Amino acid sequence: MSKHAPRETDTADGLTPEELAAEEVTALPDKEVVSILDLQVDADLALDLAAPVDLAVAANANVAAPIDAAVGANVLSAGSTAQALSDQGVMITQGIVGDASASATQASDIDQAADAADAGANAGTAEVADGSGAVGDATGAAGAVAGDSVTGVDAGDMLSGDLLNIDVNLAADANLTAPIAGAVAANANVAAPIDAAVAANVGSIGSSATAVSIQDAIINQSIEGDSSAVVDQDSEISQ
Repeated sequence: MSKHAPRETDTADGLTPEELAAEEVTALPDKEVVSILDLQVDADLALDLAAPVDLAVAANANVAAPIDAAVGANVLSAGSTAQALSDQGVMITQGIVGDASASATQASDIDQAADAADAGANAGTAEVADGSGAVGDATGAAGAVAGDSVTGVDAGDMLSGDLLNIDVNLAADANLTAPIAGAVAANANVAAPIDAAVAANVGSIGSSATAVSIQDAIINQSIEGDSSAVVDQDSEISQ
């Protein structure tokens, strides 16, 4: 039986204070300085909307719709009879004596000469964060354009500020006007007599189905008169 000598365990000592001081480290900035996106939007909108609507409707109408129906059915029944009889006599006299007139007069005076949106007052002024975390005014940022524009895009270092700084200045002027005038005049006579009879045998043996429909319709329609529509529109628009 052999005896082995006890093994010596290697122990790794930590860094000495001198070695630790020789290492290069970078201190992280404050939490409020490190952000992924810094977005500033300045929207200045001036909207003038006007839509005057004038509508006139006149109508003379006679409507008659007599309906007569009869239904007979045998379903899965043997030796049965289904009969349907519908008899309709209609006499309709429709007369219109008169005038249907529609007159629409619209006078619109619209002034949309409002003050324009301030397109360049704030253009080029943005608050950006520097590497130390301080916030300052960056006046006259590159690319400042009145209207729809992105005045500056600053891609920075993660440890020295925001990853992306975007300053958007939006200025828009819109004048929308839609004056609408309409007139409708109508004379109408409508008559729709309907007569129906239905008889059915479904799945039945030795059965009889009879449907009789008789319709007598006498319709007299007359219109005496005028149908006129007049639209007068006068719009004065200043934009």
